[in-house]
Amino acid sequence: MIRVLIVGKKSFIGSNLYTFLKKKNYVKKISYNDVKKKNTNFFKNYSHIINCSVNPNYIKLRYNPKFDYDLKIVKKIKNFNIKYIFFSSRKVYRSKFNIKENGSLFPVSNYSKNKLITEKKLISIIKNKVLIFRVSNVIGLPVKNNKKKIHWTFIDDFFEFASKGIIFDNKKNYKDFISITKFSEIVYLSLKKNIFGIYNLSIGKKIYLNKLIKWLNFYNQKKCKVLKIRKIHQNKDNFTLNNTKLSKIISFKYSINDLEKYCKKISKIYFKKKT
Repeated sequence: MIRVLIVGKKSFIGSNLYTFLKKKNYVKKISYNDVKKKNTNFFKNYSHIINCSVNPNYIKLRYNPKFDYDLKIVKKIKNFNIKYIFFSSRKVYRSKFNIKENGSLFPVSNYSKNKLITEKKLISIIKNKVLIFRVSNVIGLPVKNNKKKIHWTFIDDFFEFASKGIIFDNKKNYKDFISITKFSEIVYLSLKKNIFGIYNLSIGKKIYLNKLIKWLNFYNQKKCKVLKIRKIHQNKDNFTLNNTKLSKIISFKYSINDLEKYCKKISKIYFKKKT
């Protein structure tokens, strides 16, 4: 039986994962502060642990083990037969189209460098008991009573400006997006298969930012003025992740049409609140 412990109960991903997984499995969510208080025997009740919490200093500063929550959790459970799920980042790669798991690694920010360091540390400690997802941009709505509206800054900014009647022209820039519902489903299927190793978690398609904006703006009744973005402010970090390795194992399908429907659903929910 799958018994899942989610760390980071107020996080966007953690709260959504909990809502999805509890329909099918035994799931408990706790904060990282609660984890620190638990002795090792507490974790023996679980088959899988998923950490969705992060120290702000881990995001901003150079690597320091005292900021690495994943490392601290894994050291607590290393002697148990527990599968650990680590959410890494697509930013460990050099940005380009169709990046595979064995693609060239080129972390630039402290956050991406730290993620790569943590990946290596977890593999060295628990080897085939760690499942690492290198995740593309996840978008979605929060569960009830969660303050964070959308997971990614680009989407947050879109709604802020669109509600004021402004949208921006992002030219031909694209990224790889996945909805939080499909993300949660893929995580669930991976738990069922009990896989380990490193996998890209993405839609694996070019999603042009202007098209995404059109979907998200679908139910906005306010006529928006389109503004050009100065070249120095354009987000040209264009990429897609190749998800073939994972999809061959758990057989998931996710089309651009599925993402379009999901974004229009977000649009309807968001702009309905504004009317």
